[in-house]
Amino acid sequence: MNRPQTVITYVNIAHFIDHYAMLIFAAAVILMGPAFGLGYAEMLPYATPGFVAFGAGSLATGWLGDRWSRRHMMAIFFIGIGLSMISVGFVQTPLQLGAALFAIGIFASIYHPVGTAMIVSYAQQIGREVGINGVWGNLGVASSALVTGVVAQYLGWRWAFVVPGLATAAIGIAFMLAVRHEVRSGHKTEQATARVAKKDMWRVFASLLIAVLASSTTFNAVTVALPKLFAERLTELTTNPALLGLITAGVYVFGALTQYNVGKLIDRHSLKQIFLGLALLPAPLLYGAAVLNNVPLLVVSIGIVMGMFGLVTVNDAMVGKYTADEWRARAYSVRYFIGFTAAGVAVGMIAWLHEIGGFTLTLKVFAGLCAFIIVAALLFPADQRRQGYAAQPAE
Repeated sequence: MNRPQTVITYVNIAHFIDHYAMLIFAAAVILMGPAFGLGYAEMLPYATPGFVAFGAGSLATGWLGDRWSRRHMMAIFFIGIGLSMISVGFVQTPLQLGAALFAIGIFASIYHPVGTAMIVSYAQQIGREVGINGVWGNLGVASSALVTGVVAQYLGWRWAFVVPGLATAAIGIAFMLAVRHEVRSGHKTEQATARVAKKDMWRVFASLLIAVLASSTTFNAVTVALPKLFAERLTELTTNPALLGLITAGVYVFGALTQYNVGKLIDRHSLKQIFLGLALLPAPLLYGAAVLNNVPLLVVSIGIVMGMFGLVTVNDAMVGKYTADEWRARAYSVRYFIGFTAAGVAVGMIAWLHEIGGFTLTLKVFAGLCAFIIVAALLFPADQRRQGYAAQPAE
């Protein structure tokens, strides 16, 4: 039998790698353009298929995780995404680049439906573990911007893909030695599951659908665009790529802290209250960021990241609390299929909007999209915990 903490640790590391790998290109693209003779807006479309695959592939990977083996799928994730990152370091043409990024997206699609389901099935407290898991993913986002900026500047952009690829493949081998295939009933987590009246379940699904479409698209837009936004608008602070990567990473740290604290709050308080509080942040802050520069932009960006990353934890907890374990990977696969497929569109939107109106237009459009998150939070019903259950304090 696997030790729960061992499994959770590896799955947390996988979440770090998943987001790290998907965002290397976003940080390195500024330096990659000259190598291919293309500008920023011309380079972004080559990443779009990978982001679409990130979401579309989750339907198949979630099904395989439930019907075959979550452990085996995670082993494929580690080795596959590691080799795909290494392959980017050897591309010579834009078409090869697009194919390699597509491969990263395919293997990255394994993590969220399979890994999140594993976390929930081994967790004693869903909110706490989902929150901690979110921190790992957020640190992957932050580290990608920081490490890629430093490595790309001093060693070249190719090594920014090869080095983490080698490390990931090594971690995959360690995972296969440490974790065995195991069927988990998940009945321990069922006792901590929130419920709503049967007649209100449509509100849960409708709210989740609206929130996922709007927040996932904006989440991806923010994480992809932030390095370029800072490069354009923090010119009074620095133009050094490594320092810009450090600043971007620092902003994401606030998102990591938010996810951890939101996870703890979910085990103690109404999911609707937490959902609504976070939903109110992104729209006005994105609209304000559209016209800001330097320090004011940096401050507002922290608020945007806190809201967006906190909402990810809420959405994951919604699925974890309202689905049985035997269906959970498939439920997460649908959630991430919808979210990441919509998010894939965000890359194309950024390229198009940035070309015609810069980040002023881009941020205003996504601010309008985030108004739908508020609608989703208002629609979401208050949950009713099972009689006799008291939320355990998160440590």
